[in-house]
Amino acid sequence: MLLDTIHGLIDRRVLLNYHIDPDVIQRVLPPGFRPKRFRGKGIGGVCMIRFSELRPRLVPSWLGLRSENAAHRIAVEWDQNDGTHEGVFIPRRDTNSSFNKMFGGRVFPGIFHKGKFVAIESPKEIAVTIKRTDGIDEARFHGHISTTLPQQSLFNSVQEAASFFSLGATGYSATHEEGHYHGMELRSLDWHVEPMEIQDAYTSFFSNPEKFPSGTVELDCALLMRRIDHEWHSRPDLYYDRGKQRLTTKPN
Repeated sequence: MLLDTIHGLIDRRVLLNYHIDPDVIQRVLPPGFRPKRFRGKGIGGVCMIRFSELRPRLVPSWLGLRSENAAHRIAVEWDQNDGTHEGVFIPRRDTNSSFNKMFGGRVFPGIFHKGKFVAIESPKEIAVTIKRTDGIDEARFHGHISTTLPQQSLFNSVQEAASFFSLGATGYSATHEEGHYHGMELRSLDWHVEPMEIQDAYTSFFSNPEKFPSGTVELDCALLMRRIDHEWHSRPDLYYDRGKQRLTTKPN
């Protein structure tokens, strides 16, 4: 990747989360990755994020880009030669930015699908809908600011949930080459999380019964972050080893 460090501002980030049967998650993960378990369940979801002032190192903020993006994420672990690592695997990315669509996977990590984002926001309420180019909803969310997590959440507190997701700052996604993954690490320079009461939630990925049969995936919680200074740092590419049992930073 040509860009090593990218700076910017997260205007809004909604993390919509599900807890999922880990055996089912394993079937949708590439070889080498395994679900990170929390209280016996796997954790997946979609991050709906709006960036502004996004630019390479040393470029002034007024030249930065603004875009709406979404990433379907699965909390994972994997083994490398130096031990066990953790982060998220990203099976799908969406964006409203032609720049991201064109240069993602070439200049910076991530292959993007182009979509239309409709966001309606107030200090206490957020609704985001992501539509594919064929007009079908890829994901949507509607929620209100709350003070507590929902009863069905596996997390005992907002702080416990924030701690879990902060450890998934490194994300890997597929490239155009089988068994080759690009990585980026999100470093939030401040970290404030608010829980949200979910009014409506849908993602085509986690709602697909062929991937996730009925009863294997349940809504867990939604978390909101706003006005977060952050940096993206590139991480070493990962590759299958010869037996597709372990990931390595050295191509075979």
